[in-house]
Amino acid sequence: MSESRIRVVLAKLGLDGHDRGIKVVARILRDAGMEVIYLGLRQTTDSIIAAAEQEDADAIGLSMHNAGHLTLAPSMLHALKDAEMDVPLVIGGIIPTQDVDELLSAGVSGVIGPGASAEEVVDIVRTAVAAVARSSESGPEAG
Repeated sequence: MSESRIRVVLAKLGLDGHDRGIKVVARILRDAGMEVIYLGLRQTTDSIIAAAEQEDADAIGLSMHNAGHLTLAPSMLHALKDAEMDVPLVIGGIIPTQDVDELLSAGVSGVIGPGASAEEVVDIVRTAVAAVARSSESGPEAG
């Protein structure tokens, strides 16, 4: 089914307490027809992985406003790998332009900065989910 409803787990990883932006993103994604599971503040990689597994998430979105993105994003990527989950990770928040390429090279599927339009937010998530779906469909079968 090519047009199934995308399920996105959104969370604040670590001690960052600024949640206005992620709540706006949650509403944007919901209004675009996605199912949003918002975990709230002060989540751990383990709690996010558990929720993503339970909810059969198609994507994980993290909001970062505490300058921890170069530590926390790779930590989340390692947790996804350890859990053998092929789920795209999208990061949003205050991410300096010079750090975006490093995050993408590390495996982050998309970066959403301040001022992104609703269309950009939705497009980044849909593109990340579609890329994983394409790679799953065309990936080599172990047999």
